[in-house]
Amino acid sequence: MTETMRDNIALLSDALPFLKRYDDAVVVVKYGGHAMGEEETAFRFGQDIALLEQVGINPVVVHGGGPQINAMLKQLNVQSEFVQGLRITDEKTVDIVEMVLAGSVNKQVAEAITRAGAIAVGISGKDGNLITARKTLKTVTDPQTGEPKVLDLGFVGEPEKVDTRVLELLIGADIVPVVAPVGVDAKGQTLNINADTVAGAVAGALKAARLLMLTDVPGVLDENKRLIPEMTVAEVRAGIASGMISGGMIPKVETCIQAVELGVEGAVILDGRVPHAVLAELFTDAGPGTLIRP
Repeated sequence: MTETMRDNIALLSDALPFLKRYDDAVVVVKYGGHAMGEEETAFRFGQDIALLEQVGINPVVVHGGGPQINAMLKQLNVQSEFVQGLRITDEKTVDIVEMVLAGSVNKQVAEAITRAGAIAVGISGKDGNLITARKTLKTVTDPQTGEPKVLDLGFVGEPEKVDTRVLELLIGADIVPVVAPVGVDAKGQTLNINADTVAGAVAGALKAARLLMLTDVPGVLDENKRLIPEMTVAEVRAGIASGMISGGMIPKVETCIQAVELGVEGAVILDGRVPHAVLAELFTDAGPGTLIRP
């Protein structure tokens, strides 16, 4: 027996308990950021998701596409209005958002998974009444008066209800759903929704075993910039209160908290640029990210 064969057998032996743990479980993976535009990273991601499906896990992918949207807006010379750093999504912009997210990006992600050996189907939150959304109204501080005021962000929403029937049909047919984060309100108006928020809502509705939030940072860091491997919901809230968790990490951990409170067994923030980060998180004792649990 060669050394390579012995190493492979050892890897399989180490992974076996985790394969049993996640057998037939749902794992929701949020995939987004600049890594989506890198061909090699996208190829590896497709391989990892296909492997999950092939070993008996039920992956559901929710993707973003911010850089791709910005590129298309620039290409079409569509100027965005910003108020206190927040983009106002008008009717023209939301049409472009839907075209990019539910069109080109959605199909690219599904194709990468299918090319790797699984069957993936791209859908949006509008398909099968998957995501009913309500309009997002943001409370900000008026810079002139210092008083709080409600800011209308335009055609931007947040999930109000997730109807999992279309996802369950695809999962039952051994098809990987790839979800674009757009939804509709009660009047049928398309709303753009943050992909992290959609992933958390979908994971909660499916009572997933894991929500994996792929981002461009290692996870939650302590005061010395060292990765925290595992946190409870209470510890995360304390980290926000103390200022240890700040900036763009706050909405990510809040999404994880919401998912866990909806019944997800654990939510993980991890660096999607790390090769095979999804597999390392699910099939090893010490994954590369931060696990948030009840």
